[in-house]
Amino acid sequence: MSKQEIVKIFGDRKIRSVWDDEAEKWYFSVVDVVAVLTESENPRNYWKVLKTRLKKEGNQSVTNCNQLKLKAADGKFYKTDVADQEQLFRLIQSIPSPKAEPFKMWMAKVAAERLDQIQDPELSIQQALADYRRLGYSERWIARRLKSIDIRKDLTDEWKARGIEDEREYASLTNTIYKTWAGMTAGEYKRFKGFRSPSRS
Repeated sequence: MSKQEIVKIFGDRKIRSVWDDEAEKWYFSVVDVVAVLTESENPRNYWKVLKTRLKKEGNQSVTNCNQLKLKAADGKFYKTDVADQEQLFRLIQSIPSPKAEPFKMWMAKVAAERLDQIQDPELSIQQALADYRRLGYSERWIARRLKSIDIRKDLTDEWKARGIEDEREYASLTNTIYKTWAGMTAGEYKRFKGFRSPSRS
């Protein structure tokens, strides 16, 4: 099963999302969705309380969420409740929010865009460009970022073709790529992101 984590943007808010190639569906971080809908200062606690209430009401279709390891603000990966589109539609009904309907429309658009991108991969690049610009990154930063992705894909494909699968060699490759666009190793960059956002210049 191939899964790819992608940060999607709703308005100016980030929603950690995972595309499952096998199931051909999106999984969204429930906590991120709750944060958008409620604007709560502690969306994790809001979801914990809501989840407990829904379980008591017998709403298993919403509370039986999958868990995937997603990257947190500190750069580390933690198990996080995720829900597919159908589960989120049901969850939204339990959260009073003026953003409910706009968010449903956003989810439908995200699903449609992904199907289009499968047919035309260039659309994925265009979407990434739009998201980076919306987040305020400079054109220089975006160009470096896209170049690093292109380099990583080319190198990874070449290594696979040559039968190289050793994790240490891939780690070395990753460090080389990070230095290309960030000027530091993967470990240094993760520590850097732990206390401040990456430079947008």
